[in-house]
Amino acid sequence: MRIYILALQNTFDTGLSTLLDTFSVANELAASSKALTTRFDVTIVGVRSRVTTSHGLSIPARRATGLAHPDIALVPAVGAKMPDTLSRLLDQREIVDAQSLLRHWFQRGTMLGAACTGTFILAEASLLNGHHATTSWWLAPFFRERYPQVVLDESRMIVHSSPFITAGAALAHLDLALWLVRHRSPALAALTARYLVIDPRPMQATFAIPDHLAHADPFVERFERWARRRLGDGFSLHDAARAVRTSPRTLTRRLHAVIGKSPLAYFQDLRVERAVHLLQTSNHSVDQIADRVGYASGATLRTLIQRKIGRGVRELRARV
Repeated sequence: MRIYILALQNTFDTGLSTLLDTFSVANELAASSKALTTRFDVTIVGVRSRVTTSHGLSIPARRATGLAHPDIALVPAVGAKMPDTLSRLLDQREIVDAQSLLRHWFQRGTMLGAACTGTFILAEASLLNGHHATTSWWLAPFFRERYPQVVLDESRMIVHSSPFITAGAALAHLDLALWLVRHRSPALAALTARYLVIDPRPMQATFAIPDHLAHADPFVERFERWARRRLGDGFSLHDAARAVRTSPRTLTRRLHAVIGKSPLAYFQDLRVERAVHLLQTSNHSVDQIADRVGYASGATLRTLIQRKIGRGVRELRARV
């Protein structure tokens, strides 16, 4: 499997090294086992002859021009963490050239993948239009606004929408690499994960901070403040709209545009967030916590937590 890692100026050091190290460990483990014959041929490529990471390290990248097209091309994150800096970076000539290169590879059957802010480069090239994808959870409102034709689900760590594979924030580079190893050899992926001491992480919703997302829009922020004061009560869309001084229709439209959820769905996310906090910081029973966040029973709360963040109550309390 020929894999190119497209390193761009100001590339995220941890993302790049995580991809390299994961494939390196997988290759070493495969070589030491007679039962595993998979090998990943990994090359760092660039659209320029000199590539420097966000910490100023020089990367020995090969010019992509003239190289045979890869089976898989991966775009690690760039060192722009917030919408304003990322927006400026996406306008740079190097990024425009990278998009042309990615489109060229895609037309020749290459599978394309990206993690964290690298997903913006695929989306900017219009490659993800009509496909499902994920990205860094805190950049989801910006991503959704900039690329409305992409079906975004920022709660998931990995989203495969053939021929694209996208991963969530920062250390999701590890999940991306392991997914590709697993795609080729589940046994090798399981062994590699054990050596790297990494648990399966299907969701990044566990790490998201809802009120951070809410600050992307004044309507959403006012709704979030209103909702947090009423998590133990029943939900009323008309009451919510009245509290934020707008109509139910406008509130619904704004929440969907900014965070991709209905007011009720976001209200339930806040309930689950509060419940997880109480599970990890108090000795209250699950039934008591369910009552405090407005659910009729602990069984209902357990089901919602498992569905939304992919972890059970026992696991959450064991991690404290």
